[in-house]
Formats: sequence, C-alpha cells, structure tokens
Amino acid sequence: MADRISSRIANAVAALPISGDMRVLEIGCGPGVAARLVSQKLKTGMILAIDRSEKAIAAAIAGSEEEIATGRLAFRCVAIEDFVLETGEPQFDLAFAMRVGALDGRHSELEAQALGRLKAALAPGAVLIIDDATPLSAADLPDFP
Repeated sequence: MADRISSRIANAVAALPISGDMRVLEIGCGPGVAARLVSQKLKTGMILAIDRSEKAIAAAIAGSEEEIATGRLAFRCVAIEDFVLETGEPQFDLAFAMRVGALDGRHSELEAQALGRLKAALAPGAVLIIDDATPLSAADLPDFP
C-alpha cells in the first residue's frame, strides 16, 4: 500500500537517531505511516508500534503486510499508560511519539503513569522523543509504582 506521507511525519522520522539494529517503540502510531518508514531504516532491528485505538491498529496492520512479514514491524493495541513489556520481551533503544495526549500535555493526568511505563520499557541509555521537545534519556524518566 502506497502511503501519502505528510512532510511532518517524513521530517520527524528523518530526524530520529536510528541505527539498523535498534529496537524502536512508536507510541500512538495511528495508521502506521511512521512505523513503516522506520521499519525501512532497520536491518536487524525492529519497531513495535502501539496505539490505544483498535481501529487504528487494524488499519496499520492492513497497510503493513509486507513490512510485518520481514519481522521488522509489529503492532499492538494498548495505551501507553497501560503498556508493559511481554514476558521475555527485550527493552527498547528508542521511543518516539507524535501528538500523543498522555505525553504532550493534553491529558496531563496520564503523564506520570505513561512516563513510568516508558521508563520500564526502555533500555538504559535509551532516548525518548516526544514531538519537537528536547529528547529525554530513559534515566531521567520517573519510576511508576
């Protein structure tokens, strides 16, 4: 499926500090456009793209069959404030979010829990990039009980 890629998404993905072997987490993937772009930059790494919307995840999966078949892209329907690694799942080297209410101030009541879940999911030294804000180190994120 050919994507109509907005310049906002294309520029955001181009600016991500991605290396080919990274494990990347996209938060709030919508129909999967950015996730597909990231998967094309990976060689042995992979991207897990999450969204709270079942409809968005269904659309993302439907538009990503080729990328999913490579093993470099997977989707999961979950809100970031509820996200936990599955048993045996390795932590992520990079996480990014574009226009995610729990992280960009629109739903500040969810922010502490979302950041705590992210801290648990990110490897030491990992980076979190939220919109155009200064990247955060995983070490700087708060713990969530």
